[in-house]
Amino acid sequence: MSFALLFSGQGNQHPAMLPWLSDDDALVRETCVRLGVDDWRRALADQAWGQRNDNAQTLLTGLALAAWRQLSPALSSPAAIAGYSVGELSAFSAAGVIEPGTAAALAPLRAAAMDRCAAGTAGGLLAVNGLAPQTLERLCADTGLAIAIRNGVDSVVLGGPGPALDEAERAASHAGAKCTRLGVGVASHTPWMRGAAESFSRTLADVPFHAPTSVLFSNARDRITDASSARIALADQICNTVRWDDCMENVAARHVSCVLEIGPGRALARLWNQRFPGILARSCDDFRSAAAIAAWIDSNSDP
Repeated sequence: MSFALLFSGQGNQHPAMLPWLSDDDALVRETCVRLGVDDWRRALADQAWGQRNDNAQTLLTGLALAAWRQLSPALSSPAAIAGYSVGELSAFSAAGVIEPGTAAALAPLRAAAMDRCAAGTAGGLLAVNGLAPQTLERLCADTGLAIAIRNGVDSVVLGGPGPALDEAERAASHAGAKCTRLGVGVASHTPWMRGAAESFSRTLADVPFHAPTSVLFSNARDRITDASSARIALADQICNTVRWDDCMENVAARHVSCVLEIGPGRALARLWNQRFPGILARSCDDFRSAAAIAAWIDSNSDP
């Protein structure tokens, strides 16, 4: 089974996500305990609760780890693994760098570091699609914003203070771009999060890390080959651009036959299919059982 594994970030969480996921799993139960809820699906029905940075990062990491644990017995090792934003915690765990329980426990600490950093300057993220690179560069220079996430040449997410985001949205829309304000109150993956990255780096200093057992790609440092670079990369991406376009290119270069996204929604699968239409990607949200996911991967893998 020559497949790649991608772990989603936050933003698309919803009560019906991962419909096949068994809640009778220690990681799911531990996640609910961390969040102080009995039923995570019922809790997600409250949109404001689900969009809180601490809730979202804790929930998505715990559920993604549980999902992979329930899927992995029926699958071979992935040919490549990558995670989008907070999805890197799950990706690094799936690649053997950190234990699942450790990754789940790190998620609320990562969120807390970011929230403390954001308390000094209210910020957020703005998705901008359809601007030429030169126009985008000028927009960032004029507004002082930074590129938080790069999904493609004309598809980025900008991050920074709220007033600057308002200015950028008006200017980009006037230039013909499609703009979407994301439901987060943190300027993730920008210099405004440098303090959070430094804080999380200190947290990771005492965490046992291992060399990856699968091919692993980072948002900030390309391929990860050893424990030391893994520890650095996991903190660095908090205040540096998520180069998701590069991650996808790196994964595709492994000559995978298909791609599976674990997490809420279908954003990563959609981005992949737009970029690599000859290599089919699907999301776990498309399936009703773990067995159906394994059967799809088997039917789309090289013999």
